[in-house]
Amino acid sequence: MGSSSVRLALLLLPLYAWLCLGFPDTPWCSPIKVKYGDVNCRAPHGGYYKNVLGTRCDIRCRKGYELHGSSQLICQTNKRWSDKVLCKQKRCPTLSMPTNGGFKCVDGAYFNSRCEYYCTPGYMLKGERTVVCMDNKAWSGRPAMCVDVEPPRIQCPSVKERIAEPNKLTVRVFWETPEGRDTADGILTDVILKGLPPGSDFPEGYHKIQYTVYDRAENKGTCKFHVKVRVQRCNKLHAPENGYIKCSSDGNNYGATCEFSCIGGYELQGSPARVCQSNLAWSGTDPTCKAMKINVGVRSAAALLDQFYEKRRLLIVSTPTARNLFYRAQLAMLQQSQCGLDLRHITVIELVGTYPTLIGRIGVRIMPPALTLQLRLLLRIPLNTFSILLVDKHGMDKERYMSIVTPVSLFNLIDTFPLRKEEMVLQAEMGQACN
Repeated sequence: MGSSSVRLALLLLPLYAWLCLGFPDTPWCSPIKVKYGDVNCRAPHGGYYKNVLGTRCDIRCRKGYELHGSSQLICQTNKRWSDKVLCKQKRCPTLSMPTNGGFKCVDGAYFNSRCEYYCTPGYMLKGERTVVCMDNKAWSGRPAMCVDVEPPRIQCPSVKERIAEPNKLTVRVFWETPEGRDTADGILTDVILKGLPPGSDFPEGYHKIQYTVYDRAENKGTCKFHVKVRVQRCNKLHAPENGYIKCSSDGNNYGATCEFSCIGGYELQGSPARVCQSNLAWSGTDPTCKAMKINVGVRSAAALLDQFYEKRRLLIVSTPTARNLFYRAQLAMLQQSQCGLDLRHITVIELVGTYPTLIGRIGVRIMPPALTLQLRLLLRIPLNTFSILLVDKHGMDKERYMSIVTPVSLFNLIDTFPLRKEEMVLQAEMGQACN
């Protein structure tokens, strides 16, 4: 029995091998197909079928694809190949997006994809415009950059021509500060000014104004315009004979005012002030200086004083009698200082005696007793004592003296008056002085 079993096993052994190992030229594993790849198989006995048991297949991916899995597969007894393989399309690194630009690709970052760079308006491409994903998984060119090369635009105001303001040699000119505009950076408000800023007083002449603006790439844009200022003028006026002229501003420009006055002892006739008008003609009439005529025939002391208002200062010397020593000495000193009196526009009025034997005198003109008494009462001048009263051009009581006053002291006081200081300037310009 034992020998029979052994013989049976020997007889079945080829059958077992045929069942387990298959026929040498019989398909065993499923046929291999690798998408985007090529398969080269070798059967163990060189048979027709390339998937019999023990077959070895070499796997190679086509250009642009890479193998995932083993490069060689073997058909195993379990009717399965020794590994799973896949040919995947090669992929290049993701391109970095250029600042102020971008790119467009035909097939993403995969093999043979073409990507084209572009820049936003105002920027220029620097580098390769088109790159291709190559078989080595690298791009065919270096990453491109977008560079701002376009200068910003800035528009200045148009040329401005202005007329100087009345009584001035300047005019205040305004305009809106221009803004820069850049395709890349938008509105640029940080502008640089060369010249006077808006709202300035521009003098006569031609003034250049320039604005400069830079974008973030340091591209520069500039614009410029001019401000022209004209001064309208009347013909030049001159001082009247025996008089002064004092003009504001430049003397004969539009809006300037010229004021006229006369030297001591003269009275202004005509326009005391004239203005240069917009039609470039002077207002008023030509002034003249006529010798002053004092009317002592008026009915009141106030009417008498009105004749001197804003024209002359008054020095009123009052004495109860012509024999008064103070009176005689004072007149003597004043007579010796007549030039100083005239220079300071001082008229001396003498009030001599007591009512009814009372007279007044202005130079050679004799005042009636009643007018003389009115003047004493109006100005509160003592009747029975020697006194001196100084009245300014506005009729104001400036100083009273109860004894003799020297001309030097008197003149020093008068020279401190504000109006007198203006007169001194005019007299110095005309060369008027006492020796």
